Amino acid sequence: MIRTEGLCEELQETWHSGIPLSDAMELKIAAFENNVLTTKAALAPNVNVHGTAFAGSLYSAQALTGWGMVWLQLKLLGLDASIVIASAQIEYLKPLKETLITRCDFGAHHEAMDALKEKGKTRFKLECTISGEKGLASKFFGDYAVMLK
Repeated sequence: MIRTEGLCEELQETWHSGIPLSDAMELKIAAFENNVLTTKAALAPNVNVHGTAFAGSLYSAQALTGWGMVWLQLKLLGLDASIVIASAQIEYLKPLKETLITRCDFGAHHEAMDALKEKGKTRFKLECTISGEKGLASKFFGDYAVMLK
C-alpha cells in the first residue's frame, strides 16, 4: 500500500520546485483522504487592492489543486504521465477575506482511467471550490489532459 503522506510531500515539492508561483502563494496540502484533496493558502500573499483574495490566486489555487488531484491519482496507480490543463472555466461568486481553502473531489472517473490505461491518454473533468465563512467564493471547472510517458 502506498502511503499518501509521502505522496503529498512529493506533490508539495513538485509544485514548489516546478511551479514557483505555488511557493509564492504559500499553497500547501491540508489533507488528502477519500479521493478528496484539500489545499490552503494564506490570504496575505494572495491579496488584492480591495483586501480580498486576488482573482488570479483563486484561479491558480484551484487549477493547481485539480492538477495535484490528477497527479496523486496517477501516482496511487503507479502511472507516470504528463498532465496539462486543456481548458478551464471559473466563477467568482463572493469576495474572500480569509485563508484560501480549496477542495477537489476526484469522484468516479473509472472510464477515464480505463481509457488512459488502454489508449495512453485521456481527460479528467474536475471541479474545485473555494469556500469561506460567507459560503462558496469560487467554482473552477478544469479539463485535465493526461498522456502516459
